[in-house]
Amino acid sequence: MLTVHHLRISQSERIVWLCEELGLDYDLKLYNRREDNRLAPDDYKALHPMGIAPVIQDGDLVLGESGAIIEYIVAKHGGGRLAPGVDDPDFADHLFWFHFANATFMTNGMMAIAAQQAGAAEMPPFVADRTQKAWAMVEQRLGEADYFGGRQLTTADIMMGFQLTTSRAFNNMSIDALPNLKAYLKRIGERPAYQRAMAKAEPGMPPRLD
Repeated sequence: MLTVHHLRISQSERIVWLCEELGLDYDLKLYNRREDNRLAPDDYKALHPMGIAPVIQDGDLVLGESGAIIEYIVAKHGGGRLAPGVDDPDFADHLFWFHFANATFMTNGMMAIAAQQAGAAEMPPFVADRTQKAWAMVEQRLGEADYFGGRQLTTADIMMGFQLTTSRAFNNMSIDALPNLKAYLKRIGERPAYQRAMAKAEPGMPPRLD
């Protein structure tokens, strides 16, 4: 049995969404953040040497890292679904956005958090520039295609989703100036698999879709 360990209000929601889109039979274990520092509880940290979300178990395998987990599940349990093949015209775009999600987009946010915790009065200029460019790219892409991966939803959308939705609960960022993104999130919010995933992963917390 595939087990998904989900730390609430974290990027491990991606894995729950993926399993629901693929219609997999899986066991979901929820973990609440600590009250004192909002970090993962000790029993979650004990799951993997890095002590961070997400983590899955599949038999004797314990695996971390969003991208690795998503590729593993799609290849082993999903029959390659949600990932365009090399001959698909969307292949390169899918790869770009799949990797952009954590390598650049989420990294920008983490650098901003680190600067804030270090006592910076404002975001360092190079971080602000990277962040502005990234959100502009998101808006442009969603004006060109219905999904980050192209014509259909792919794992690139699942990777990008957390930063566009739940992560904004931390900074209350408005997307009123990003109409393509707003339309995209409306489409995502209408997907039954996404609705099921968020109801299971974040019970009592409406998805941040506007």
